[in-house]
Amino acid sequence: MKIIGVGRNYKAHAGELHNPIPTEPILFLKPDTALLKNNDDFYYPDFTKDIHYEIELVIKISKEGKFISEKYADNYYDEIGIGIDFTARDLQDKAKAQGLPWTLAKGFNHSAPISEFVSKKNWPNIQSIPFGLKQNDVWKQQGNTADMVFPVPTLIHYISTFITLKKGDLIFTGTPAGVGSIARGDVLEGYLDNQKLLTCAIK
Repeated sequence: MKIIGVGRNYKAHAGELHNPIPTEPILFLKPDTALLKNNDDFYYPDFTKDIHYEIELVIKISKEGKFISEKYADNYYDEIGIGIDFTARDLQDKAKAQGLPWTLAKGFNHSAPISEFVSKKNWPNIQSIPFGLKQNDVWKQQGNTADMVFPVPTLIHYISTFITLKKGDLIFTGTPAGVGSIARGDVLEGYLDNQKLLTCAIK
């Protein structure tokens, strides 16, 4: 399986990082070793001093497909969840300043905590789901999938034009505004439509 991330898919988040709004999806990959499941603790690594949380709706692909049209994109996933795209912002900024890829800033071990997955049938409209993140019981991010620059069908179509999607692949669909740093001792909680699905303690 593979993890495909989408950058700058919410205008407010792009703005808070002083980045332009993209005209087509910005994609990056995380290896499967980035996954952190079962509400396990996250251990802060020594190679970075500034990890940011980024809460995201996650789509779980249910069958193989390529060149998938937007019209049929909904047929390629049955479940959704919530995930955190941990980003080593200092490593990313350094790479960006040199015009280099920022794979290490996004793909390090356990940089993708994910919740359990639930049936998409619980929501009549995938593009109208509130979600958010609490840090130490304080709301830090509150977004809605209605605010995506590129909605889910567009993402599936675009990704599958270049990369074959396979069963079990995960698409992190982008984060709303409010990203910030984590520290040892923090507790992060991810919510999908006001239901807490994810807890991650920082050690």
